[in-house]
Amino acid sequence: MNINPRSAYLHIPFCHRRCFYCDFAVVSVGDKARGEIGPASPLIRSYLSLLHREIDLIGSGSPLSTLYIGGGTPSLLSPSQISSLIEHIQKIFGFQFGVEITMEIDPASFDRSSLEQFLDAGINRFSLGGQSFEDEILKKIGRKHNTNDLIEACSWIDEIYRDGRLSTWSLDLIQNLPGHDLDLWRSQLEQALQTYAPHLSIYDLSIEPGTVFELKKKLGTINLPNDEIASEINRLTSSILNEAGYARYEISNYALPGHASRHNRVYWSGSGWWAFGMSSTSAPWGIRFARPSTIEGYEKWLYQQEREGLDNSLLKNNAQKIDLDDQILVGLRRREGVDLDALGESWGWNQDECEIYMNSLKSHWKEFFETGCLKNLGNRIALSDPHGMEISNQILVEMILWWDSLPDAAVGRPKL
Repeated sequence: MNINPRSAYLHIPFCHRRCFYCDFAVVSVGDKARGEIGPASPLIRSYLSLLHREIDLIGSGSPLSTLYIGGGTPSLLSPSQISSLIEHIQKIFGFQFGVEITMEIDPASFDRSSLEQFLDAGINRFSLGGQSFEDEILKKIGRKHNTNDLIEACSWIDEIYRDGRLSTWSLDLIQNLPGHDLDLWRSQLEQALQTYAPHLSIYDLSIEPGTVFELKKKLGTINLPNDEIASEINRLTSSILNEAGYARYEISNYALPGHASRHNRVYWSGSGWWAFGMSSTSAPWGIRFARPSTIEGYEKWLYQQEREGLDNSLLKNNAQKIDLDDQILVGLRRREGVDLDALGESWGWNQDECEIYMNSLKSHWKEFFETGCLKNLGNRIALSDPHGMEISNQILVEMILWWDSLPDAAVGRPKL
């Protein structure tokens, strides 16, 4: 049974500059760019027109419980442009009482006045991309802001939050960056705690194809922590934040009680969601669909939708279950893990099939159970913290190998 989607994502692709680790679909518009002024403003306005047109394609939908405006750097837009997007989404879908409306912001892209105006536009949760409190590291990763910018931004947001005008907020940091060691990272975490952010996202650096960091790695000019230090940094993060009262409710996310991101939990729970904008991925009715990753490609795709009708993935009468392996993959990221038997039954397996196939998966995971990286929580299986979450990719690779080994009929693969 497919439930009407209650969440939506809007992609704003524009950034002042591309960070050295970034492989996202972003458009660099220069350090002086703003949504309504500057040399890039015509391009931004043109893109927003496309975004509004795509939203109109849906016509109507169920009231949303979460809306996430991400990117890119949405805070490059003016408060009036953000307000217009929120009003348009509300007109098409409506909002449930207590809706969570998140906006990603960058310390170098807003001031105190615009922050207040974003609140007036309807934002009630900010996600601040800080990445580091060290000026030298910020330069090494290609960020525009400096440490003082980040500290000032945190102070503004915390003041608004404590005044009761903001529901919650999050601070992003990246661990295992060039130059990181245990002492430096401990200092970063201590500074993060001093911001009093009720939610912290701690991402592990990943060297992605086509990035500046990939080139530096090939040239041998990037100084990354070795595997042993990287593991110690990961464990230190878990230890310090847990001691400070933050629960690790997902591999990369820690929150004080009541401050977990409701929107992100939609992705990890296997629920459906809408998405709009270049490169965004939606799955309203169980079928994932990614839009073209350039503005030109997105515009052509949008014109095709307007002329020929919506893509099949966006139509309720084409609803289907999210693939079981995908449900396990995203669900295992959560602290509560997954109920394998319940997932198998919802996939359509009978009791005997569930027992045979899930025992096969557990055999693939035997080593991880023996080393304590996977643990049984009643009927559920979850990653341990920090060891299981640290090697989650290895565990998920074994799950994919298991899925590929199952009979075609069991996984819904067409026979060749």
